[in-house]
Amino acid sequence: MSDALPNEPEPLTRPVRFAVVASRYNSEYVEGLAEGALTELSALAPGAHIDVLRVPGAFEIPLAVQRVAATGRVDAVFAFGVIWDGETRHADLIATAVTNALLEISLRFDLPVLHEVIVVKDEEQARARCLPGGELNRGVEAARAAVRMLTMLDELGEDPDFQ
Repeated sequence: MSDALPNEPEPLTRPVRFAVVASRYNSEYVEGLAEGALTELSALAPGAHIDVLRVPGAFEIPLAVQRVAATGRVDAVFAFGVIWDGETRHADLIATAVTNALLEISLRFDLPVLHEVIVVKDEEQARARCLPGGELNRGVEAARAAVRMLTMLDELGEDPDFQ
């Protein structure tokens, strides 16, 4: 028996609400991430309510995610941004700060936060990971991960023997 997950999870059968927080910076690539997720969610969570919020850049994503999480009205939040790895440490500093903040928010609010604020070295990596039809579209993978997490959390909530 293989431990590999199936490529696509089973669709959700309950009503769900998602929020997408997307950076305006590097918008061509960020929009590709969002489009990949929204397309995949239309199949995996039919009828889901999805709010899309735009922030200036990657560094601003955690504050918006935190505000959305604090409402208690969403089942999962997607964080989409693209950071170009440059000649200075700036990209590493932003990526680390965003990663740490998103993890903290997810744990504090007991909420799946799908972290797709990615750091790329070049346009080839950005195209492959962000644009529609890209072989590794991280938006599609984020949608699948969200559905898998919600399914698992639902199962844990229904299992009276789980301690």
